Amino acid sequence: MRILSWNINGVKTLPQYHPWNTFKTFEAVLEELKADVICFQEMKTSRSAIQQAAALPGRFNAFFSFPVNKGGYSGVAVYTDSHTAIPLKAEEGLSGRIQPRPPLSPEERVSSSYPQAHDMDLFPDEQENTPSDLLPLDSEGRALVLDFGLFVLINVYCPNETSHARLPFKMNYHLMLQERVAKLVSEGREVIVVGDMNVCAASLDHCDGHLPSHASVFYEHPARRWMRDWLEPNGPMVDAVRKFWPDRDGMYTCWNMKICARETNYGTRVDYILTTRGLSKWLKHGDTLPSIKGSDHCPLYIDLHEEITLDTGAVVTLRDAMQLGTRKSPPRLASKFWPEYSGKQKLLSSFFAKGRDSPADAKLLSPPKGPDGPTDAKLPSPPTVAKAKNIQSLSPVASTTAESGASGNVKFAASPRTSQPSTPVKLSSSNPPNLKRNSKETLDASRTKKRLKPGQARLSNFFAKPAEASGKSVTAAVTVLDDDDDAVKDDQMEADYLLACELSKSQQVLVEQSEPVSENKGKGQGKEAWSQLFARVEPPKCTVHRESAKMFTVNKPGPNKGKTFFICSRPVGPGYDKGRGARPRDEVDHKYRCDFFKWASEVKRESLRQPSS
Repeated sequence: MRILSWNINGVKTLPQYHPWNTFKTFEAVLEELKADVICFQEMKTSRSAIQQAAALPGRFNAFFSFPVNKGGYSGVAVYTDSHTAIPLKAEEGLSGRIQPRPPLSPEERVSSSYPQAHDMDLFPDEQENTPSDLLPLDSEGRALVLDFGLFVLINVYCPNETSHARLPFKMNYHLMLQERVAKLVSEGREVIVVGDMNVCAASLDHCDGHLPSHASVFYEHPARRWMRDWLEPNGPMVDAVRKFWPDRDGMYTCWNMKICARETNYGTRVDYILTTRGLSKWLKHGDTLPSIKGSDHCPLYIDLHEEITLDTGAVVTLRDAMQLGTRKSPPRLASKFWPEYSGKQKLLSSFFAKGRDSPADAKLLSPPKGPDGPTDAKLPSPPTVAKAKNIQSLSPVASTTAESGASGNVKFAASPRTSQPSTPVKLSSSNPPNLKRNSKETLDASRTKKRLKPGQARLSNFFAKPAEASGKSVTAAVTVLDDDDDAVKDDQMEADYLLACELSKSQQVLVEQSEPVSENKGKGQGKEAWSQLFARVEPPKCTVHRESAKMFTVNKPGPNKGKTFFICSRPVGPGYDKGRGARPRDEVDHKYRCDFFKWASEVKRESLRQPSS
């Protein structure tokens, strides 16, 4: 049996990467991982937003834990192959406070005792307040607990220390996890803890752990110190993957994608599979899978033996130890029992979907039945419209409502543009009217009539030809001018000449007042100025390697969002230069990125100051 853990950083983004974008179903994605129990962290979805393909993936049973208040954040899931791994019981959370509806019965619960805040030495917050309730710690959708008989599996996504104020919450969650495992061990159970712990267990698990400045203060962080004390030889838990690779360097599971750290394996190991000591004899193999892409984390797994030989010489199979033959259905927490998937609850979209007519509607629409069966329908049939011989009298805005009878006569309202009386017209069936054209004219006319306001002209009037009277007046004016004698023509030309002279004098004054500028010189300066303003910014060279820098854009919200800057184009790596305040000079490895930084606007100003050659 294989148990796999992976922080997928969003179930909706996973299918956007290769090879996951080549699969047509989510079940095919799970099958490609080739594991019997698959544990995901950071689902980043909610119960209402998760797709049905991910909630009911074929032969896999699915279990979820979502945040109570914040959708699209955190969240964990466990998928179990119904052919090889069916859990006996399942719970959400670590405190036992999160319950489905109806709540779990004592027989459905995984254990009989749960962590209590008054029994734990919790960290106070910034206001020096110590939590008295564990429910707020357990409300972010961070844990699932499944009982497989041989062991209890806990899939966990521990909080990250995004700020110093978040540290007490993070430490208290670790302590709650440790207490839950201790409660299970006290009941005689074996436990497997898988997931993203957001802690480095040792300096070997950190890309800069070998540097003296990090190694000397590595365990000063309380989370690292807690992790060291919880693992063997100091604590009860076994690091299952490290057990098979005790001295392996660079066995990282997480990389910073913003600085392209995965290219040089500049990462950390924060994902673990931990077991109690009693399961060590069942461990067959364990490793990480860094070649699998799709997230800023990579998967890791352990394999369990199919059978083992006890000290007494008895052979025990994994199937018998997990009691797989005693059940065929998963526990009630499985998504297949959700009301929205079990047919017990109607979705809101079903009320707006177009479906078949109900039996009542069908009865209303069916023809009445007589004593001998269905009779002829008594519903009014649509009128038979025939073409009239004189269709010009019909109004384009006339109502299409017709009064039909046995004679087949149709009455139309008279056109308001004519003085003809409104009389019934006998239409002949041999010449049907052009109803399509008339209906279109009726619709256009009705729209125009509704939109126009009193005194408002149509848009087509502005593009119409001039009226006939206006044309006659223009023609008359031209004719009068053509009929004038030569004296009138000379006076008109003289007036035009004088007006032109006055205009030229005024323009000459303006030209004399302005500063004379050489035409060729002005054109050259303008072209050069525009070319410099819109010229492409040449990347500067970093100060250490003298190589062209690489431009990036600030995406973090704040005053600098959208601005561009240049940094060294070399990749990051162990000992890369983070700056004098973050890295001692004797620990800098110059084959990796240097600390060069310059805003693109500053590079642009420097290029404008330089004289053009």
